[in-house]
Amino acid sequence: MALFEDMFKGGNIVTGLAVGIGAAVVAPAVIPVLRPLAKAVIKASLVAYDQGRVALAELNERTSDIVAEARAELSEANGRSEGETTPESRTSTQRATEAGTPTSA
Repeated sequence: MALFEDMFKGGNIVTGLAVGIGAAVVAPAVIPVLRPLAKAVIKASLVAYDQGRVALAELNERTSDIVAEARAELSEANGRSEGETTPESRTSTQRATEAGTPTSA
């Protein structure tokens, strides 16, 4: 461990050269092994990112529906009739139905 500490503290230049040359000699043997590992890590990260994005989109949809329902209940409690809902108080399913967009419920 002292070898690396000395090298980073500005120690012996021969030690730094030896480590650099050693890395250059070992790199061709190590790179073919590390490449598939790096690809696997990147693939797993992409899958996790996509799943997280889908989960957040579903959470956003559900939260929007709950907020819209709460606003509809508030407006109903304030004396509006059911037919007089504002665009914000409709659920996303109601908005999609009015727009003619099929929903996947």
